[in-house]
Amino acid sequence: MIRINKLGRHVLIEYYNCDNKVLDNTVLIERYMIEAAKIAKATIVESVFHKFNPWGVSGVVVIKESHLTIHTWPEYKYAAVDLFTCGNTIDPWVAFKFLEEKLKAESTDSMEVSRGIVDRILENSKKSLEISGL
Repeated sequence: MIRINKLGRHVLIEYYNCDNKVLDNTVLIERYMIEAAKIAKATIVESVFHKFNPWGVSGVVVIKESHLTIHTWPEYKYAAVDLFTCGNTIDPWVAFKFLEEKLKAESTDSMEVSRGIVDRILENSKKSLEISGL
């Protein structure tokens, strides 16, 4: 049996000084998010994007391996992106670089958070079973 230590990777990204015309274009944002999922080797399930009035876009690309989300603030030339992937076949950092280029970000902040630490899940499951008497 293969032992994994985490179920997923969650990359949180701040893109700064982006092209505000791109950030306010729902069609482009959806296209770029779908392409980011594809180049990261994710399996796309569906996508939903919404244009806000007077500006800004929010959207999600649901992938078999979790999701990619974006929220844009064109008036600040800023985008917040989450790349949450599960399994070992997807590289969220490939999607990060692709989006950095397409959004024309001048700078970024990012961090990766391990999700579903298996040892913690098992430990908490054991505690739950002990409490419930099972």
